[in-house]
Amino acid sequence: MVPTRNARHTGPLSLVEKIAPLRILIVTAPWYEDIAALQIEGAERALSASGAQFEHVEVPGALEIPAAIAFAARATEDGGKSLRYDGFVALGCVIRGETTHYEIVSQSSAAGLMELSIRELLAIGNGILTVENRKQAFVRARPEAQDKGGGAALACLAMIALRRKFLAEAI
Repeated sequence: MVPTRNARHTGPLSLVEKIAPLRILIVTAPWYEDIAALQIEGAERALSASGAQFEHVEVPGALEIPAAIAFAARATEDGGKSLRYDGFVALGCVIRGETTHYEIVSQSSAAGLMELSIRELLAIGNGILTVENRKQAFVRARPEAQDKGGGAALACLAMIALRRKFLAEAI
C-alpha cells in the first residue's frame, strides 16, 4: 500500500520521489512495544513506498532519542567523505501518568529533536506520541488510522527535499 498525501501527512511527495534513494535511520523507544510496532510499520511502509533505504535502532526511552540521532548524525562512510544517513525518524510514545515525568519527557524529547534539526541542519520526522492514555496512542499509531509513524517518515523525507533545495540554491 502506497501512502497517500492527506492533511496528516505534510510535504510534497513529488519532491520525495525526485531525491530517492535515501538512507534513513529510524530511532525507536519501544517502552510500549505494541504501540511502537505499529509506528514502525507505518514508517517502514512510507519509506519503502518512497524507495528509501532504512535501518532501525532502539533506545531505552524517548529522552534518549535525540542523543542517538546526534551520535548517528556524526557517523560517516567512505573514509569520512559522506554522511551515513540523509535523515532520521523518531518514534516512541509518552503516556501521561500521575507525576510530572510526562511533561519532562515529552517537552525535553521534542526540544532535543528541534534543537538538533536547527543546529545541525538534520531532517528529522518527529513521531513521538504524547497522549493521555493507550486508547489515544493506538488511534495515532495504527497505520490504518492516523498513522503517525508514516507521517513522521514523510515529514523526514519532505525536510530532506527542502534542505536539498535550499542548500543547492545557496551554492
